[in-house]
Amino acid sequence: MKFNIYGRHQLEVRRENDAWEVVRRESETRMRMEPFIPSFLETEDDATYLDDIYDELAGPGYDNKLLS
Repeated sequence: MKFNIYGRHQLEVRRENDAWEVVRRESETRMRMEPFIPSFLETEDDATYLDDIYDELAGPGYDNKLLS
């Protein structure tokens, strides 16, 4: 899944060996991040969890979007 976090970050999230792997995209660079999404969360809960973590980045006209 790909997420646009309030127009500031692009994250790719995928399930790997019963854990969530998170990759942050900056322009053409991809940086693997330490998994911070609890492994017990279901796929449909990822967007809500990311919204809770990055809520300080929220501003007028921006929201947390699932891109794919």
